[in-house]
Amino acid sequence: MELSDEMLTEISYVQISKYREKVMKSLEGEVKIPSQIAKDSDIRVNHISKVLSELKAHELIECINPEVRKGRLYRHTDKGEQVVKNLD
Repeated sequence: MELSDEMLTEISYVQISKYREKVMKSLEGEVKIPSQIAKDSDIRVNHISKVLSELKAHELIECINPEVRKGRLYRHTDKGEQVVKNLD
């Protein structure tokens, strides 16, 4: 399958940051809260929120309960699913 230029750009955006790559892989097929993502990807929680907001800005992940302050749930968007499938 031929990947679009936009998709290739997003894949490389994720790959240039080990943190972004780990967070994307941690969320593969799952819905998680930031502390769970931090534990699974071995990244400190204080770094996770920055990485999540970067990925959200690129529409690779979404928060499914943004109205809560604690225990926000994150998952891949359809675009994020495509990106994570194409990571090495």
